Amino acid sequence: QVSLAESGGGLVQAGASLKLSCAASGRSFSSFAVGWFRQAPGMEREFLASISGGAGSPYYADSVKGRFTISRDHAKNTVYLQMNTLKPEDTAVYSCARSKYFNPTPQARDYDSWGQGTQVTVSS
Repeated sequence: QVSLAESGGGLVQAGASLKLSCAASGRSFSSFAVGWFRQAPGMEREFLASISGGAGSPYYADSVKGRFTISRDHAKNTVYLQMNTLKPEDTAVYSCARSKYFNPTPQARDYDSWGQGTQVTVSS
């Protein structure tokens, strides 16, 4: 079993950057992919990025490719999401999740442990 805790969200102006962290406690984290998702009010959950277990190969949604960067630090049991050039439409609750698999996938059903989420609000 693994517990995930996100941090790093907040209120920023458009054009700013934020770096989210997803810290894991428990076992079986480094061998599995970890993904970031977001959900805005009234909207469906949206896949953003995922990183494989091991050496950490990233996979991005087209909507954030080039603006967001996912990375992981096995020594700290933490996965990060660097978000640049934020826009008001990026406002959402951002959650990380551990996959059931080694390789990254965009489907939420492939993830079996979820954090509580962190709010990101981007003002215009």
